Amino acid sequence: MTYSELQTAIKDYLQNTETTFVTDLPTIIKQAEERILKMIRLPVFRKNVQGSLTDGNQYLATPSDFMDSFSVATISSNTYNYLIKTDVSFIREAYPTTTTKGAPKHYALFDDDTFIVGPTPDADYTAELHYFYRPTSITAGADSGTTWLSTNATNALLYGCLLEGYTYMKGEPEMMNLYNQRYQDALGRLKVLGEGRNTTDTYREGSFQVPVT
Repeated sequence: MTYSELQTAIKDYLQNTETTFVTDLPTIIKQAEERILKMIRLPVFRKNVQGSLTDGNQYLATPSDFMDSFSVATISSNTYNYLIKTDVSFIREAYPTTTTKGAPKHYALFDDDTFIVGPTPDADYTAELHYFYRPTSITAGADSGTTWLSTNATNALLYGCLLEGYTYMKGEPEMMNLYNQRYQDALGRLKVLGEGRNTTDTYREGSFQVPVT
């Protein structure tokens, strides 16, 4: 399904071509995409990236498309040393003195854009992150453009959009329930697809910048 076909389908199903609604379609579609991505972790949306932990710096910026992580490790002599995921409070309590350095053992999400590690790195380390990323929205492309979701998860995307669109319109509960049921059915099939392709390697998480090719 192309971007143009998706927009047309939404307008046809909801029988709404009102100007404000049409103008807001990109937002409605992005909300539906986000809903799917947050409910199902599809293996196709995983990435590996490498970067550096810097001597004396506890903080790491997350990639711009970062959603969640599977593992983060420092690499020394081709040996991977995986950090343990925890929370900021644990790191503050376990490593109260930021000037006390060592090989990083733990990490946590400090805010939406940054991770914190502990202890403070005692040297520069090569690090590798395996993470779940947010793919580019179909709304960012041409009308003829497609995405993985629009090609492989057409029903989940369509009914997700109808659910978001009908919520926008403050529609009747009966029809809302129908769209939600069909969305849940499509989501269930997509989850089975994702689990079938998934190989479980849930270690922990982190953040960096240069894609591994």
